[in-house]
Amino acid sequence: MNELFALIDRLQDFLWTYVVLAMLAGCSLYFTCRLRFVQFRRMGEMCRLLFSSTTAAEGGKKHVNSFQAFAISLASRVGTGNLAGVASAIAVGGPGAVFWMWMMALFAAATAFMEATLAQLYKRRGEDSFYGGPAYYMQHGLHRRWMGILFGLGIIASFGIANQMMQSRTICDAVDAQFGVGSVAVAAVLTLLVTGVIFGGIHRISRFSAVVVPVMAVGYLVLSVYILIANIQHVPAMLTLIVRSAFGLEPAVGGVVGVAVMQGVKRGLFSNEAGEGSAPHAAATASISHPVKQGLLQSMGVFADTLVICTCTAFVILLSGLYANGEDGSILTGSAMEHHLGSFGRWYLTLIVFLFAFSTIVANYFYGESNIRFITRRKWPIQLFRLVSLLTVFVGGVVTLQQAWSFVDLFMAFIVILNLAAIIQLAPHAYRLMGDYFRQRADGRDPVFHRSMLPEIEADIECWDEASAERVHDN
Repeated sequence: MNELFALIDRLQDFLWTYVVLAMLAGCSLYFTCRLRFVQFRRMGEMCRLLFSSTTAAEGGKKHVNSFQAFAISLASRVGTGNLAGVASAIAVGGPGAVFWMWMMALFAAATAFMEATLAQLYKRRGEDSFYGGPAYYMQHGLHRRWMGILFGLGIIASFGIANQMMQSRTICDAVDAQFGVGSVAVAAVLTLLVTGVIFGGIHRISRFSAVVVPVMAVGYLVLSVYILIANIQHVPAMLTLIVRSAFGLEPAVGGVVGVAVMQGVKRGLFSNEAGEGSAPHAAATASISHPVKQGLLQSMGVFADTLVICTCTAFVILLSGLYANGEDGSILTGSAMEHHLGSFGRWYLTLIVFLFAFSTIVANYFYGESNIRFITRRKWPIQLFRLVSLLTVFVGGVVTLQQAWSFVDLFMAFIVILNLAAIIQLAPHAYRLMGDYFRQRADGRDPVFHRSMLPEIEADIECWDEASAERVHDN
């Protein structure tokens, strides 16, 4: 078994060092320039869309609205990557990893815009809601079903298995550290709770996410801001430490420059998922009048995740001074909280870890199910996947944290490579959609898209006939 994990470590390290890092950085910078820095210039439009979302209906049926789709994707983004992931990045890569996590988010938001817009363009119409994602734009946009199947299998392995183990392991560590409850018991209770949600379908998932995610994110943000204000005199020195460590100007604490960059990018991607191809599954479910609306909202989701919530965790850890004590994951974050707030801090963090990880498990299951539906129309594989996903949640309570990270990094590299390769080829469609959207906004209209606007790919677009676009617009 040790030989297997050693092989996985070598493979994922090779992919990240020589392939994934170059692709992520290159695409993020190129899309940012090609989209004329849309993630920075259009922040006001993102806020307008977020707060103007209403429940959409078509043909008398309820559909997932724009805010609910945003909440589902944020549920996956806001998880243990914001707590255990940030802590691991700092423990291994030092304070400088935080700087590279910020850089990753600022530019990768453009990649998030691209993948979400394409997911909306090529989404399909289901019985209860729309559905889609990278596998669908690989098949209907690139006409490469084999590529979509490979990506779908990667998502199932990454989010349906490896990621679920990571979330479960983090919950078990947090509860055991606070209450001394055995991992097996915690994993069993967690599995029962997840069962009640995932068997309710996408609408139960969307309602759960729309309620829980904002509450837990705001609560964690308020507590972190309190800690920041209480230690305001130490903030300038902390920021200086982050920047100097990012470029190797401080004595190595946890890593050197190369390790800091790699940890910042890896854990930044694990948290905000920009370019990974997971969030587009949620973006595709929204019933909206123009694909660009979800592109803008998903860009905002990257900022909310990394620049706000991940930064809160990083500041709490660095201000505690405990980042070099040999602890990792949620245990390090818990120690930092306890340093600032006493026993209440660790207790509160345990609750936050549970909510963050639980909501992510639910969203991850949805991503896996979406790709099973792409691969086959039979219903029994979905039922089997539900059982496997639940079993994986339980097994997560008995594996080690590093074993879980090894699987996550390997499958994450695989799906990133496939997704970015598809986005690069389909990019011209996203550019044209963005131009159309802002031309309509300049004319004072709420933008509406229908497939006749892109006649060269009209046959591959299922959900954007003119009549349905106008119905969504009217709602």
